[in-house]
Amino acid sequence: MHSSAHARPQRPEPLDDDERLLEELGYAQQLHRRMGAFGSFSASLSVISIMSGTLLLFGYGLNSGGPAVVVWGWLAVGPLVLCLAAALAEITSRYPTSGGLYYMARQLGGERWSWYTGWLNLLGLLGGIAAQDYGIATFTAAWANLQFGYVPTPESLLVMYAVILALHALMNLFGTRLMNALTSLSAWWHLAGAVVIIGALTLVPSHHQPGRFVFSEFTNNTGWSSPVYVILLGMLLPCFALAGYDTSAHLSEETSGASVAAARGVIRSVAVSWIAGGILLAPLLFAVQDYAGTLGSETGVPVAQILLDALGAATAKALMLVIIIGQFLCGYTTVASASRMVYAFARDGALPGSARWRKVTRRTAVPANAVWLVVAVAFVLALPSLYSATAFSAVTAISVVGFTPAYAIPVLLRLRHRDRFTPGPWHLGRWSRPIGWVAVLWAAGASVLFLLPQSSPVTAESFNYTPVALLVALAMAALWWRTGRRSYRVPRSGTANAHDRIEEAENIITPWRHRDRSP
Repeated sequence: MHSSAHARPQRPEPLDDDERLLEELGYAQQLHRRMGAFGSFSASLSVISIMSGTLLLFGYGLNSGGPAVVVWGWLAVGPLVLCLAAALAEITSRYPTSGGLYYMARQLGGERWSWYTGWLNLLGLLGGIAAQDYGIATFTAAWANLQFGYVPTPESLLVMYAVILALHALMNLFGTRLMNALTSLSAWWHLAGAVVIIGALTLVPSHHQPGRFVFSEFTNNTGWSSPVYVILLGMLLPCFALAGYDTSAHLSEETSGASVAAARGVIRSVAVSWIAGGILLAPLLFAVQDYAGTLGSETGVPVAQILLDALGAATAKALMLVIIIGQFLCGYTTVASASRMVYAFARDGALPGSARWRKVTRRTAVPANAVWLVVAVAFVLALPSLYSATAFSAVTAISVVGFTPAYAIPVLLRLRHRDRFTPGPWHLGRWSRPIGWVAVLWAAGASVLFLLPQSSPVTAESFNYTPVALLVALAMAALWWRTGRRSYRVPRSGTANAHDRIEEAENIITPWRHRDRSP
């Protein structure tokens, strides 16, 4: 008998539509496609997380403008974010890759645009992990205060934060199957949990604030004398709360029907979060019993104090657990999104030590090294919390300042180079350009705003170190560009198998589906 070594080569396994499109974009399928349209939507909805961004910065909103700015700011910013999300969804439909924004920028503007877009997006994602998981630590400490009388310190919060980061990293090592289950659970948990909280705050308290308090009460505890400036500072709450919707793009190589599902995940997650978040904010404001006591709460979390005052200790502790679980699921998905961004960026040779960060595990097809990298950097970003009273709002500002221009750059390039873009199956039609220009102008204004000081007087404790973090990221990008650009290889759309050949030659990544590539 002839040995199998001399057997006739098997025919290549036929590609499905997603794999064929990915190869047209220049990549071989390496990750598991186990997410559907609902999973893609759920992932972005989980990262946006009305129980995280909306509630984590609630106290900041009460200090920076008060109830009126919280309500009207939410209503005003939502449509602008929707414009940016819609414009980005249109481009995602054409280029559904894990690289997301920087890959789009490469196709529409060139390598330098792509390089800096990637670094900004990475800064936003890392800041997002830091803000989400540090926020979980503060809410967990608040629950422990209600349950055990525990009084958190900056050091104990940092330890708790490190534990949460480690848990999220470990959970992310289990692969896409678990991710699909947890993101779907997260979507339902957020929506059902919001309904429970809204119902309790509406029906249980014996006293509610009047409408004039919710819609016209202005409070300025920032130290700045200009009401206009304070109102603009208050916009950080909705800007941070409605960020992270590019998650659907970063997970598109793990999504079936990605050219439509990922695009819809981007826009629908923002729309649902804006509506649900607004409905959640109003009952919280109506339920405030003691404004000064809420801001000076011993728990350190104004939302916890509102629940305690309005609903009693037992109900407050139960609802805090609902919120913390929702936030924990959000943080898990944020780590997943950031790790896929690092994996894709390293796959294209953009990071120091790219060969290490683009490796995926054989069994689960997860970029494990990238997972540990993103949580390590996120830990470093939160270290100023040991000495800065405004560190948390600064970390959230870092996230917004990273995300917002990274979202806007592909949209701007798409507007400037109309001839380079062929719409995918999900598109805006004749509304593409007006929506795109509104999105770009909004993004430019928001990016500048959150680089400015957030409290006065400006001291070492109150300093907004967002500009420092941005300059460090851009300086690293500029320095690495001088030497690392020779290894930076983002394929042009249509250069199928470019990376497949590189990866097979270096034996770095083990494909989850083995195919005979011979003709």
